[in-house]
Amino acid sequence: MKIRLVGGVMLTAISVVLFGSCVSDKDSSGLEYMPDMYRSPAIEPYVDYGEIRGRENMDLKMQQSALTPPYGAIPYYGTNAEDVSMMMPWSILPNAEYASTHGLKGFDFAKVGEDPYENEAKAWDWNPLKLEIEAKLDGGKTVYKNITLDNAKKLFVANCVHCHGEKGDGNGPMMLSGAYTGVPNYADKNDLSDGQLFYSIYYGKGMMGSHAPQLNKKEIWSLVHYIRKFQDGDYDKAAKESVVLKEGENMVTKMVAVKSAPVVPVDTIEDNK
Repeated sequence: MKIRLVGGVMLTAISVVLFGSCVSDKDSSGLEYMPDMYRSPAIEPYVDYGEIRGRENMDLKMQQSALTPPYGAIPYYGTNAEDVSMMMPWSILPNAEYASTHGLKGFDFAKVGEDPYENEAKAWDWNPLKLEIEAKLDGGKTVYKNITLDNAKKLFVANCVHCHGEKGDGNGPMMLSGAYTGVPNYADKNDLSDGQLFYSIYYGKGMMGSHAPQLNKKEIWSLVHYIRKFQDGDYDKAAKESVVLKEGENMVTKMVAVKSAPVVPVDTIEDNK
């Protein structure tokens, strides 16, 4: 009798649990036993759950979203003033037609008819990114290492070699296969200013699309340095030689500017009082 009673109670309990787990809402898991023990409370990235302070927007629920920052928002880049300034929106805007020819989205554009590449970018003849030079004493001789160019090489291999080639001569695998034509030899482009090189990588140029989604401004400026090294083997020679080991030092690392930005005159207002 007791066995039947216990069995009946267990059967009833199991039935309640099973039927309680059946719900009409397809997004609901129904009745669960201690779900926190096996269900992660983390939410999925790039998903807008449509919930704000307890209110739920069913039109947004489970909708994919890149969650991009609001237009004009300033990202956080640390406390180094030079790095922060470098990462801010570039003052030179892309040509107006780039909105359609290069698919740029979320950018301000120059006025129709203006050509920032041949004007403002051409006049920008300095690189705001300083070279990080390491000088190390090795066997009584000073050995130099350009850390900036070493890092830029990795970026070049990952993003540029397939078209521009390892030597920057325009003979990358994509060119040799015949898939693309017209990739220049950097040695023939030493008349381009630093601003024009940055413009071409950041916004795109010719058949090359914008690399702004893949590389930040600091990385692009390092690539501009790397391109200059292709054009001039002694490009960083003066920067290296400017780093001098003091007596008793075995190694030192310094940031060296290849060319400083022009000094912008500041208008002053005389106090007539």
